[in-house]
Amino acid sequence: MSATNTAPHPTANQPAANQPVGGPAERLARRPLPGDLGTDAQIARIIRVDQAGEYGAARIYAGQLSVLGKSPVGATIRHMEEQERVHLDTFNTMMVERRVRPTALQPLWKLAGYALGAATALMGERAAMACTVAVEEAIDAHYAEQAERLGPGEAELKATIEKFRAEELEHRDIGIAHDAELTTGYPVLYTLIKAGTRAVIWVAERV
Repeated sequence: MSATNTAPHPTANQPAANQPVGGPAERLARRPLPGDLGTDAQIARIIRVDQAGEYGAARIYAGQLSVLGKSPVGATIRHMEEQERVHLDTFNTMMVERRVRPTALQPLWKLAGYALGAATALMGERAAMACTVAVEEAIDAHYAEQAERLGPGEAELKATIEKFRAEELEHRDIGIAHDAELTTGYPVLYTLIKAGTRAVIWVAERV
């Protein structure tokens, strides 16, 4: 009499030992796809785009100060610019330490950022603050997405990004407190500047 085979048979909820766990989509998600960046390249991209963003933000505030520096709101704008320069210095240091090249379009950001800041300041204090709200909200979303992607191996970089993100949100709140949303044509101005900031972020990551 032969022994009864008592080994369990795989069911829909219990795959056999030699079968891969998960469906095709799940198994695919565990493998890098052609064209995916390696970890070092991803970190280099993060540092490059963040340095470019902080450089552009500092230039925007410099442009605003050239017009509103002696106005009652000048001290507030100067406070935000000083924080952006700390952010910029931090990413400049990271670029040297990790040998990350800056975006090739940095000379353009120098001119465009200053021009945007000066132009919105010439439109008035509220317009300058509307620019701040639009730019900082775009950067907030960008930093949040980066922080979510970074793993435990980049805890220091993640903490830096989260700290800077909190300060960018502080700038956004300052803009709202200074009646940014009462700017004439605010929805159009806000949408254009935010969309432009997102486009700049996308380009700086890749060029």
